Amino acid sequence: MTTMRALRLHGDRDLRLEDVPAPPPPGPGEVTLRIKAVALNHIDVWGFRGMAFAKREMPLIVGAEAVGEVVAVGAGVTEWKVGDRAAPYGALTCGTCRRCLKGEDNLCENVRGVKGFHVGGFACELVNQEARLMVRVPDGISWDDAACGTITFSTVEHMLFDNAKLEPGETILVHAAGSGIGTVAVRIAKDLGCTVIATAGDDEKCAKAKALGADVVVNYTTQNFPTVARRATGKVGVDVVFEHVGASTWAGSLLSLRMGGRLVTCGSTSGVSAETNLMMIFQRQLRIFGSFGASMRNIADGYAKMARGILPVLDTVLPVERFTEGLDRLESRRVFGKIVVTL
Repeated sequence: MTTMRALRLHGDRDLRLEDVPAPPPPGPGEVTLRIKAVALNHIDVWGFRGMAFAKREMPLIVGAEAVGEVVAVGAGVTEWKVGDRAAPYGALTCGTCRRCLKGEDNLCENVRGVKGFHVGGFACELVNQEARLMVRVPDGISWDDAACGTITFSTVEHMLFDNAKLEPGETILVHAAGSGIGTVAVRIAKDLGCTVIATAGDDEKCAKAKALGADVVVNYTTQNFPTVARRATGKVGVDVVFEHVGASTWAGSLLSLRMGGRLVTCGSTSGVSAETNLMMIFQRQLRIFGSFGASMRNIADGYAKMARGILPVLDTVLPVERFTEGLDRLESRRVFGKIVVTL
């Protein structure tokens, strides 16, 4: 193949499906992946809109979360063979700093950017990837589901277990339960044996969250979620808040926590600045964890859960020609679960 199809961003909201040169044969330590599916995330929306602070190569092949099949192997690669199913890790980590050597990939001290945002990503037919930056996909998981492993499942794994250290029997408040990570958080927490209180922005999403397993659902546009959370816990408060909404829910999230409760946050889609009652933080001995990205171990742990039946919720599966339609759905929040694009 001398050319391939690729989705390239040329400027703000200027995304084109084009024929571009196919990558050369994989170099030493590399493999070539044939991409099967790409999952959409807010990082794709932010990139599509344009981020003035981000230094990026343009035109840029988009797509930060994907899955594919190994079709060629470079010199020195022994752990992968043609036909293997693999998920490429999107961050260009160094692999040699103290954080990388400890398996804390998302804390790499020399990271060179994120594929699909800073440098060329995975929304293309073929891509060369460093063999060390891939995670094996278990047999039996569909390509569409597997596409949701490297960001969606791994983010939830890192938030709930590395940071919040969620335990069986605890009560967790999951915000935006209709989002990609929100739906996964509900399913994983229920599988662990937790009580789940879920928020969503309309009654239809609340009903879907209930069907997903949430014990209590809250329409945050018509109900006061801290009041509901405290009532549901006998005025004690929840053990953990799964926060990724930001300014509009921050104060209420802190109010919803029990003494010694933990809040873990990975996002701020409603705004990056929020007032915090510091006296409440230290008097109630609350713990706040910032969580960004995930390690390759988190990805593998997520795939292990998929392999035993905890699957992502797929809102829409679209062909690559309709990628922009998927971005529009995600940007307007007309989505429950994940949007996946197939190549």
